[in-house]
Amino acid sequence: MGRALRWVLPLVGITALFLWWASYATTIVAWELRKLIPWLVLVLLVVVLYAAPQLVSAALRRGERQPDGVGVLAVLGAAVGLVLGIGWLVYDSYLRDRDYASAMVVVDDPVPGLTARAPYLVGTAQAAPNLGDVTGEIFDITYLPDSDRFGTLVERRGWLSGYEVGLVQDVPLGSNSRSSQRCAFDLDAAGARVGGWFGHNLGRKISAEQRWVRFDERDVYVYCDGDTPMVVVPLKRQVGVLTVTERPAGTALYNGRTGQLTITNDTASIPGPTYPISLAARQREGTAAVGGFADWWFERGGWDASDDGTNEGNNSEFTLRFADGTGSAYVTPLTPQGEASSVVAVSTVATRQSGLGLAPMTVHRLNPTWSSPEAVVALIKAEYRDVCCWNEDRVFEVVPTGGTTWTATVGSPQSIRYRIEGRGQVGGREATCLKTAEGALIRCAYAAPGSPEEQELKRIEEQKRQQEQTNQTGDLSKLTDQQLAELNTRLAEEMNRRLTTG
Repeated sequence: MGRALRWVLPLVGITALFLWWASYATTIVAWELRKLIPWLVLVLLVVVLYAAPQLVSAALRRGERQPDGVGVLAVLGAAVGLVLGIGWLVYDSYLRDRDYASAMVVVDDPVPGLTARAPYLVGTAQAAPNLGDVTGEIFDITYLPDSDRFGTLVERRGWLSGYEVGLVQDVPLGSNSRSSQRCAFDLDAAGARVGGWFGHNLGRKISAEQRWVRFDERDVYVYCDGDTPMVVVPLKRQVGVLTVTERPAGTALYNGRTGQLTITNDTASIPGPTYPISLAARQREGTAAVGGFADWWFERGGWDASDDGTNEGNNSEFTLRFADGTGSAYVTPLTPQGEASSVVAVSTVATRQSGLGLAPMTVHRLNPTWSSPEAVVALIKAEYRDVCCWNEDRVFEVVPTGGTTWTATVGSPQSIRYRIEGRGQVGGREATCLKTAEGALIRCAYAAPGSPEEQELKRIEEQKRQQEQTNQTGDLSKLTDQQLAELNTRLAEEMNRRLTTG
């Protein structure tokens, strides 16, 4: 016995040390095993109910031959265990949705005012042409709401390599500015990346700093802090015993110059999202459990993301800034489950969350409801044939912009030319108005009497009429103060030009 202990105890100690050292591998194993708990419960039920009749019979008969009926009972027990296990698998899915929906509030209040931005697909299309002589491949493109810019993270080619550069670029909705900034990684000091090999694996470095947390690749992005690229990795942790769900767990910041990794909950200085977008999407999916189990099972409750092809490639969790400057949110137009495609609600989840709990999700019911994005695009093409859609021009994202309004953008991936704003149903009398990309009103399909659009159109029309009269009659009394000041400036410039040229 003593000799056995001399071998067993060192082996146990070495194994424990290895498991502690292999923080990345043990974290992955623990995460995957916890995800498999419902399946383990199923196997356990089958095994226990199969073995129970045989164990009971053996205990009662004390070594005598078991009757044939015991085997039949064991098989029936296994079948019952299988049915119960499958039932638990289904009910566990419902419980997980219920858990994610626990942070949801449904209100009839209008959607807060949101600021329109360049479509995500436009930001994606403009990333590659602005990378210059970079030889790597784009890993991620993320909208940074605090700075109103798009961040592009580029991987360096090769197995044992990290990231190459970060690109932060302006993709303005209402101007021709195309400024961009590149910040290069130190390839020797900061050679880790998501999914890298061996010591070049960023996930391994994160597990070494904080065990039992993981992340989703689509949550990772980059921004430039001066000339220093900073990789942002929103983290998640698991909670629960039988029903396992996820919660935020802070943010990992990877310095692209020094290779230093910092895990923090203080995210005020980060210009992009720090609440995992994958977790916000999971909360939205959990709205299916807003009712009881029967409603969840027959898909009678909750909402789906609008998915009729119009916003293909980016149809949910739009990152938009609040118009009052108080922050930003993941915003998603929602349709009822089933065949209906009308947008009946809009969900918002904060992009920045302090603490380790689920971020509150607010579902704003719309009254009146909106037509589907596909119907909106069809209306735009019918009412504004002169601006949409020629050559490569197309209608991009149809996104909520607060209150009862939505905004669609028209143009090409390299140049946004117009925006179209609408209210409610496309069949309504104040359905849409065409504006320049900068937001100047051009015309409306119909301007309701007394509406701000009607007043603005009257002002523009009156200004044009006065200008025409002035051009025809030269009557300066018809000019507004602003027009008169502009005319005076032009007159002074022309006089100076003539005096200068002789």
